[in-house]
Amino acid sequence: MPSTAELSVKSFAQLSNFELYAMLKLRSDVFVVEQNCVYPDLDDKDLHADTQHLLYFNGDVLVGYARCLAPGLSYTDAASVGRVVVAGAARGHGLATTIMQAALTTCHQQWPENDIVIGAQTYLQDFYTRLGFNPISAAYDEDGIMHIDMRFGE
Repeated sequence: MPSTAELSVKSFAQLSNFELYAMLKLRSDVFVVEQNCVYPDLDDKDLHADTQHLLYFNGDVLVGYARCLAPGLSYTDAASVGRVVVAGAARGHGLATTIMQAALTTCHQQWPENDIVIGAQTYLQDFYTRLGFNPISAAYDEDGIMHIDMRFGE
């Protein structure tokens, strides 16, 4: 990644129109088009006052994104990281690891008393295991893609 690449963490209210559009376009390009999965991306969790959006821009191009959710939004007793995505052209440079490390830091800062749980696509289970996540559920189908719940550090 060029030295101009930059990670920022923002609440929904702090997102500019451009950042919001880039976020939604990247999520749609990868999750809906590339993965051929029709699902309700706009789930109101983006709007929650405690949600933190992690945006990784290379110049004016959004190349990576994740969101950190407060306990209770996805999992009763745990914070969560979701919608982790890297643009196709930016893959293979460790950006997903960088984003996830930033997301873990953000969750620990925002909700230090809570665990972190994710619903990972099963083909990425080894990636998340290397980051310190461990499976806590059997595999399940979510919107036509197999997932598994994983907890950080357990």
